[in-house]
Amino acid sequence: MAETKIQQRPINPPRNPFPTKWSDLNDPLEALSLIDTAHRLDIAYRFQAEIDLILQRHYSASLNLDVGYANHDLHEVALRFRLLRQGGYFVPSDMFEAFMDEDGHFKQELENDINGVMSLFEASQFCMPNEAILEEARVFSARIMSEYVMNNVDCKKANHVAKALANPYHTSFSKFMVKDYFGMGDLPDTNRWTHDFQLVAKMDFSVAQDMRRRELYRFTQWWKDTGLGKVLGFARDQPLKWYICSLVCFTDPCFSEERVELSKPISFIYLIDDMFDVYASLDQLKLFTEAVRRWDLTVAEALPDCMRICFKSLYEMTNEISSKIHRKHGWNPINSLKKSWAKLCDAFLVESEWFVSGYSPSAEEYLRNGAVSSGVHVVLVHAFFLLGQRINHETVKLLDNDPEIISSTATILRLQDDLGSAKDENQDGYDGSYVNYYMKDNKDASIESSRQHIANLISHAWKKLNRECLSSSPFSLAFIETSLNIARFVPILYGYDENQKLPMLEKLVKSMLYERVEI
Repeated sequence: MAETKIQQRPINPPRNPFPTKWSDLNDPLEALSLIDTAHRLDIAYRFQAEIDLILQRHYSASLNLDVGYANHDLHEVALRFRLLRQGGYFVPSDMFEAFMDEDGHFKQELENDINGVMSLFEASQFCMPNEAILEEARVFSARIMSEYVMNNVDCKKANHVAKALANPYHTSFSKFMVKDYFGMGDLPDTNRWTHDFQLVAKMDFSVAQDMRRRELYRFTQWWKDTGLGKVLGFARDQPLKWYICSLVCFTDPCFSEERVELSKPISFIYLIDDMFDVYASLDQLKLFTEAVRRWDLTVAEALPDCMRICFKSLYEMTNEISSKIHRKHGWNPINSLKKSWAKLCDAFLVESEWFVSGYSPSAEEYLRNGAVSSGVHVVLVHAFFLLGQRINHETVKLLDNDPEIISSTATILRLQDDLGSAKDENQDGYDGSYVNYYMKDNKDASIESSRQHIANLISHAWKKLNRECLSSSPFSLAFIETSLNIARFVPILYGYDENQKLPMLEKLVKSMLYERVEI
């Protein structure tokens, strides 16, 4: 693909299609509906100041202890709750007690309010540890929605319900679904500005496609210039996939340069993983790991040429990124970046030693190391510094010590990977599976019960991640969103079909880069 062939189409949004000040809207539900529509169409960044004002007003109102919810509409209460938590505000889940009976169950008459139940289900995805009300909300709403879909097969509303049940907004990668909302009647909720919102969203989407293709071209040229695709013939050569991973992390249009830069360390995670899995001897891997720990080119001199070149390229790429970050944000992250690579190689080495020695770890031991070998911490450490927000001694110290926002995301990725029945493409090496180790530790466990146990662990990791995303976090909202997007992307990244292909990933690539939108 030649860069000269890519033309950015002009964007001509309709004249004054939106309220001058959303915060002046008299109807609270209409304002909340606007925010939800903007998020679903991926244009919320255009109206962030207005959105923040509305959410702050609703949050202040929620602190008023005299406010009751018994006479409120379930849809409005659940939507407000979800949007506030989505915006980083902590609001207690006890506001839903108004919709529960004396036994602590949601009232049966709510079964007839499918819009309210859908909103309750979406709100329940923000459940944190020990929030029994939201767990009850999830079970109740999921049951009602499932029954509604089964009993209304030919109903268009049932299609909305089925989509929401399969892809809750908070835990799904929103860009994967945004084109589904471009047609009239495609959104779960509409308002007087829906058509104009959709028009701007289509224009934004089209311009963003052009920008992404230019970014992919730049990264692909960098990859070709490294020559690593030829030098490391045993490793995966997937620049498109690596770029998509960076796109998932940084979805905001303003992070174009950051997407190109983040693609580079992502590529090395895959390369080094393949080196440990399918190429080098244990002694060579120990020496490579020692070179990374000491960040010393001379240590790598005794390695085979391909491994030595790989380390030299890693060394140069990391130093170059550190210099760029230092110039742009005034903080040299080299020590943190070096630590992240050493930590990754240490985890890879542990797995290699287990395999060579025949050692079978416990499920807990495997998961503790496997979360690190997932590479998530390497991605998020680089992402943190590339974003350049809230960089200080406190956040850097947290970052270097595996904070829960990183460990929870990594746990979700590792366990979701292990839930898949297929191995990653084009690999001949051996990787253990949490299912295998769990069944070894629990002799009476079946495959089905083991997989359900993993699903429960993933659910708990999501709850911990939700807790880390509220306003008390020392990290920026952009970094929090990056962590969430990685967790959201995991089902797409490991969504193998019966032919061991990745249809959802292929669909995402086509949508993000190639399939044009009619305006």
